[in-house]
Amino acid sequence: MHEGTTNLRTLIASMSPVLNRERVACVNLALGEKAPDGIPGSAIIGTFREQEGLTVFVELGVAERFNLKISFRAAWITLLLRSDLSSAGLTAAFSGALGAVGISCNVVAATYHDHIFVPLEAADDAMGVLEQLQRDAASQNGMTLQ
Repeated sequence: MHEGTTNLRTLIASMSPVLNRERVACVNLALGEKAPDGIPGSAIIGTFREQEGLTVFVELGVAERFNLKISFRAAWITLLLRSDLSSAGLTAAFSGALGAVGISCNVVAATYHDHIFVPLEAADDAMGVLEQLQRDAASQNGMTLQ
């Protein structure tokens, strides 16, 4: 089991957001519906099963090539810090900062990193918000960012 940082100030100051080059599509499959043959597993970013069906995060180009119904086109930002899954407040901090400037986000907290999906057209602005949030927290903690 991985144990990362749980101190909120340290988490925010250590976020290290990175904009991944892959653009992402959020698509939905009905429960029991099979994904089209030929979609490479490496193109699937993640899945989540809900009552209504399966939500799939997949590379945008693949979703378009297979004519999948896309509900959201997103830029994918990864926070490189290694937070503990039991830590509290990080998602609220960055989603609140993004929301304050009108940027929506969908978040997946995986074992090692948090992944943030924002509208494609908001990618650069979202990175700016996250980087500023990190700088502010680092300054409050007396930390120097590299």
